[in-house]
Amino acid sequence: MNLKIDVQDAGQEYRITLAGEIDAYTAPNLKEKFMEIAEQDDARITIDLTDVSYMDSTGLGVFIALLKAIKKHNGSLKFVGVSERLKRLFDITGLTDILNVNSQVEGGVK
Repeated sequence: MNLKIDVQDAGQEYRITLAGEIDAYTAPNLKEKFMEIAEQDDARITIDLTDVSYMDSTGLGVFIALLKAIKKHNGSLKFVGVSERLKRLFDITGLTDILNVNSQVEGGVK
């Protein structure tokens, strides 16, 4: 299965919605998309994982690389719509200690 990547850009604020599987096959394209955004100063990125059906350790590696790039450029990163299965993967690997992971989908107008 492929991975659909939808990027909504509102200035320095990005909402990236992912749908499909994040694995060794789809991770390189995902990382390339992320790095284009992460290298901008002060980028605020929200990644919606609601429609991600599968993720392996390759996907986690992409998210760690993204976090490092974002911090280097004074940006922020958070995850929303995290299923119980993905949350368990973040928990087991200890990434919930360094990543902002929220199982709720956030929306509406600020």
